[in-house]
Amino acid sequence: MSETPPAGPTGGISGTGGENELEFRDPEKARAIADRLAEIGAELDDPPATIMHVCGSHEQSIAKFGIRSLLPDTVRLIMGPGCPVCITDMPEVDEAVALAEAGVTVATYGDMLKVPGTTKSLDDARSAGADVRVVYSAADVVDIAEKEEGEVVFFATGFETTAAPTAAVVLDDPPPNLSVLSSHKYVPPAMDIVAEMPDTDIQGYLAAGNAAIITGSGVFEGLAEEYGLPVVVGGFEPLDILAGVTKLVEMIRDGEGSVENAYPRCVTREGNEPAQEQLWEVFEGVDGEWRGIAHIPNANLRMRDEYAAYNARERFDIDAAHLRQPSSSRLADDCICGDIMAGVAEPTDCEMFGEECTPEDPVGACMVSSEGTCKIWHEYGGRPDL
Repeated sequence: MSETPPAGPTGGISGTGGENELEFRDPEKARAIADRLAEIGAELDDPPATIMHVCGSHEQSIAKFGIRSLLPDTVRLIMGPGCPVCITDMPEVDEAVALAEAGVTVATYGDMLKVPGTTKSLDDARSAGADVRVVYSAADVVDIAEKEEGEVVFFATGFETTAAPTAAVVLDDPPPNLSVLSSHKYVPPAMDIVAEMPDTDIQGYLAAGNAAIITGSGVFEGLAEEYGLPVVVGGFEPLDILAGVTKLVEMIRDGEGSVENAYPRCVTREGNEPAQEQLWEVFEGVDGEWRGIAHIPNANLRMRDEYAAYNARERFDIDAAHLRQPSSSRLADDCICGDIMAGVAEPTDCEMFGEECTPEDPVGACMVSSEGTCKIWHEYGGRPDL
């Protein structure tokens, strides 16, 4: 694995390191990178090259800045399972709803409120009088628990970037009335599964720079070696993404199945080792469902037995059976959110997109989250060339 700076300035999360974000949005530099991308794309043996990114923040930037319109016909850029809210399974939502209905204070991130369970969402429970609160960080939940006499459950969702702070809270002697309902997920095993799906037929991955800050770019080396796929870790500004895609297409052209770090000022090969130690001290990878995609080995993060005292599934006898009755919802039959997250469909392939399914009245989870492809496409016009 190498750490070769790609063409043009590379960035990532705006403002990281004090950079001027406008530097990474320069139209002339973007056109120069796009021209170089077109040249490399013309040298491909079997175009188009299909590249999958696995981060909702990447999709937001791609849509907002119209990056797909700069890509040549020889390159396709699709979104994979990079929205943690979208892949939270319905039974997990049911558990949170059941706790809220039983009188427990449930705290979670705002995007989770409208995510459908089997028959209800947390927003439905809150409308009916349950105590459901929105937090912006795991530390916020500690503040709530310190002020409440009753039980407080943190419905904890997200990938490595949010799992590490959850682990830090558990390790920092939290209030005794606080417990965690973990729905955290681990991305690399999902990337393995998607790489094996024949319908996706991807030739490379644009990996999320924010998660790699925690895990390090080295976590993708096994995937690249096993499947012969190039992986480039990239940031989130327009020039970051264009430079990352250009590097990927170059690697595809040259038949390189390796890992490149195109975000070197924020990501190292080793990552944030103290954060990793905390994460794996509290959590272990177990097999589990990713909504609409697959049952994925080692991709769900469960609290280890040593921390059962803070595990809501151990503390409470959660009865969500009444929420799992067969539903007449269109979700099972008509929603294609799973296909969208697996990269085999686009939001505009769905007959409900922008009609029956909107951010105000979502049918599927992909229209709920700010990182969901459907909501992003709806916000920015719903065109595949965004």
